[in-house]
Amino acid sequence: MGGTEHLTVRREGATLVLTLNRPEAKNALSLPMLVGLHDGWAEADEDDTVRSIVLTGAGGAFCAGMDLKSLAGKGMEGQRYRDRLKADPDLHWKAMLRHHRPRKPVIAAVEGHCVAGGTEILQGTDIRVAAESATFGLFEVKRGLFPIGGSTVRLQRQIPRTHALEMLLTGRPYPAREAAGIGLIGHVVPDGTALTKALEIAERINACGPLAVEAVKASVYETAEMTESDGLAAELRRGWPIFDTDDAKEGARAFAEKRPPVYKRA
Repeated sequence: MGGTEHLTVRREGATLVLTLNRPEAKNALSLPMLVGLHDGWAEADEDDTVRSIVLTGAGGAFCAGMDLKSLAGKGMEGQRYRDRLKADPDLHWKAMLRHHRPRKPVIAAVEGHCVAGGTEILQGTDIRVAAESATFGLFEVKRGLFPIGGSTVRLQRQIPRTHALEMLLTGRPYPAREAAGIGLIGHVVPDGTALTKALEIAERINACGPLAVEAVKASVYETAEMTESDGLAAELRRGWPIFDTDDAKEGARAFAEKRPPVYKRA
């Protein structure tokens, strides 16, 4: 199991939990964190015993965005990872889910600050849980910067355009309840319980047929920008083969026998 000094990896049953672990900097993005994220997504993709992923942050924060001191040229921790970035110049975009979509569902568990690059990573997750006191926002324009992690493309596809533009152009913070009201997050829970709720959702996903789960996720994203007729055709291509899997047969048997199914991804 991977991980770096700024990204911890652990298993909770069939769920891989990735924790941004730089609490002294509100989990601002660093090279060790980006390498850890990249490797965590890869581990989840490659390990068929992993059925879901939870992304969270340590120390009561999710992610405060890019380390601006680093961006200003004052150096970045983790120089020993420079060779990884040199070998794959796209590594940081994959880590931030800009240029990579994991096969397994990704659930965000947000406490505290989830701003700038944190809100950009959030847009690459599938299901989102936030604590009452969590804060969201894209602050880049206030600092003369551009939210280049994908927000000018993704945000308007995930929430109404008027809300997307307000968030992008004002750089103001959004409390959790407001973020839920515009559709950026799905659940608001008491402080300190976001991870618990995310793991509950993960367990429900883990109990389902893994091949079906992955095919459903892939179909949703694949068809998002298609016409209805093209999307329905693509859905059939993705979905019909699932009915011929051992998972589907096990699901039917378990239903008939009134027992929990035991899926083996075949």
